[in-house]
Amino acid sequence: MAFEEKRAWVMIVVTVGAYAIYVATVLSRAGDAPLADVAYAGALLWTIGGAIVTAIVAHIAMAIAGGHGADRTDERDREINHVSERIGQSVVVIGALAVLIMAIAELHHFWIANAVYLAFVLSAVLSSFAKIMAYRQGGFQTW
Repeated sequence: MAFEEKRAWVMIVVTVGAYAIYVATVLSRAGDAPLADVAYAGALLWTIGGAIVTAIVAHIAMAIAGGHGADRTDERDREINHVSERIGQSVVVIGALAVLIMAIAELHHFWIANAVYLAFVLSAVLSSFAKIMAYRQGGFQTW
């Protein structure tokens, strides 16, 4: 398995895990109160920060375990990374448009913040999934 494919798997696991922890934390705090009244900011920031630190540590550990040159990339790796990142960014654009509409509609900050977080989560998962599929299928179709 290519180093970049391993990184994509780590990104999926870390992203989904952090988001699941965040959702569980917010839902457990809600009780019978409306979700918009839940104190979410701390949990949001801690799960995002924790995911970033966890991903960095995992990538460093993979590079060390792989030995010298394990994290080298070639033209194929760079092309796969480029295309998969563009695929993931499309979700961020859609999420930004949704958040813009939510802000214009003057929805509660809770919903806007959670829509942004969900857009980032979906972007990371879709980008990583596209990268994994490209490695499994031998790259992307050239037109």
